[in-house]
Amino acid sequence: MTTQTDDEIQTDDSIDEVTETSTVEFNIVVTATDWSLNQLATMFQSEDIIVPDYQRKFVWDIRRASKLIESFAIGLPVPQVFFYENSDGQLEVIDGQQRITSIAYFFEGYFGPPNASGNRKVFGLKGLEQRRELEGMTFEDLDERTRRKLKNTSLRGVTVKQLTPEEEQPESVYHIFERLNTGGQPLNAQEIRNAVYRGPILANLEKLNKNPHWRAIYGKPEPDPKQRDIELILRLFSLFENVEQYSPPMKDFLSREMALNKEFDDERAARFIKSFQRVAKVVNEALEKAFRPRGLLNAATLEAVMGVLLELPKSFTFDSKMYDRLIVDEGFVEAISSNTTSRDQVLSRRHIAQQVLASNE
Repeated sequence: MTTQTDDEIQTDDSIDEVTETSTVEFNIVVTATDWSLNQLATMFQSEDIIVPDYQRKFVWDIRRASKLIESFAIGLPVPQVFFYENSDGQLEVIDGQQRITSIAYFFEGYFGPPNASGNRKVFGLKGLEQRRELEGMTFEDLDERTRRKLKNTSLRGVTVKQLTPEEEQPESVYHIFERLNTGGQPLNAQEIRNAVYRGPILANLEKLNKNPHWRAIYGKPEPDPKQRDIELILRLFSLFENVEQYSPPMKDFLSREMALNKEFDDERAARFIKSFQRVAKVVNEALEKAFRPRGLLNAATLEAVMGVLLELPKSFTFDSKMYDRLIVDEGFVEAISSNTTSRDQVLSRRHIAQQVLASNE
């Protein structure tokens, strides 16, 4: 019976980081503010508070949003929200999107975005338990005393701002998001990177992710909603012409590389794009169910094989016999089977793959 290693993925599992530790010291300022609901709604409408594209969509229905408003009306405590102050001075919602959006919708009088016809649903309170006399009322329908009470009721917001320039400590923002993003469905590692390091690099990774040969290698025709396919391409790029600079944890290494290459406009990036398209085609045509030595997609195998091929000249040759010879090598099997993101294992499998795959160059 085979067991799944830390660097093997199924379509419904995540790429788990091998247990590694790193010490991160944050140079940040944290401010707690008791915002009035009126302030929060106004700041949301003026985009001083934003829900970035990377965040999961608004999922509350009118009943749940109404229960939140009722909680404020009767004075029940509501959990604090977290913001990250970006370089433009906007407050990005890290945790609390559903609450902030519900407040803004109620004060505006409409629930949700416009439909295909451009119309919006009126936000009348629904499903109340304690203040049933408010059932069906919009904000404007409320009596002046209740409106004033809601406007002046406060919700604590904790704002995090990074003081260290990003280029000096690029992975620190990632760690801030990782620790504070504690909602019902917290973002995974790559979704957090997409949040804090968004830029041309993400658009390029997404474009490469749609390559039909890559989709065949990954084993799913459509992009992975959890971004694990994007993370694999980022991993290939991060190690491209750069493997000797690798230091664990892999999670931090990928975050650092994505931060430092946000613009994705240098010669290395251009070489990677061309090489990735070429290598994906060659690998897909040469192998059936590539990089699945145990039946599962093994990220370490993919990283080693494609990593070597990406750096070979255009004239390289690659076939299934070369691959089969590699994946039975004892040293290679060891390097893809345990502690797979340690520096020794990353360099070991790259060296062995180089010896086998570059021999016919």
